[in-house]
Amino acid sequence: MTEHHSTHSPHPDRCARPDPIAELPDGSIVRHPVASDHPGLQVALGDWWGGLGGDAGALQRRLLVPRLFLQHFTGTSFLVERADRTLRAFLIGFLSQSEPGTAYIHFVGVHPEERRAGLGSALYGHFFAAARAAGRTHVRCITSPTNLNSVAYHTRMGFRMEPGDHTLDGLPVHRDYDGPGLDRVSFVREL
Repeated sequence: MTEHHSTHSPHPDRCARPDPIAELPDGSIVRHPVASDHPGLQVALGDWWGGLGGDAGALQRRLLVPRLFLQHFTGTSFLVERADRTLRAFLIGFLSQSEPGTAYIHFVGVHPEERRAGLGSALYGHFFAAARAAGRTHVRCITSPTNLNSVAYHTRMGFRMEPGDHTLDGLPVHRDYDGPGLDRVSFVREL
């Protein structure tokens, strides 16, 4: 089903994007984010990880999704909302300017009550379709080697782990990838 927002939307800048909104089986919708979604995403980044890392962890997650992503990468980023506009999931992604065949998934979150409901898979599917439409041949992303749920999820989604410079608990790890002590597992998936 396709829906367009009228000028009476509670978020006026949503009207600027006439993109269709896809319905999910549970009545939720998928749409591209806009700048006015930033405060809601910031709340989600603080709340949806169950206190992981305490206040410092919540701040670190918030800093990873600045408003610029909702201003300059909206065509390749997606939100899932309930009919009442309650945020349930999001994917922030972009097309690489340096590697013409690459699309990159920067950050994904699913509300704890919605995990295993297919929202993440739906968002990845929308991103893969957008990347293919832009002529991209593969998707890259990273995760922390301690985030075993993310490692398992990406493996199930068809991503393969790229070789690292170190092995930790059987995982190929890139040491200090995002700075001292910020090791990452790097993934790639062909489209």
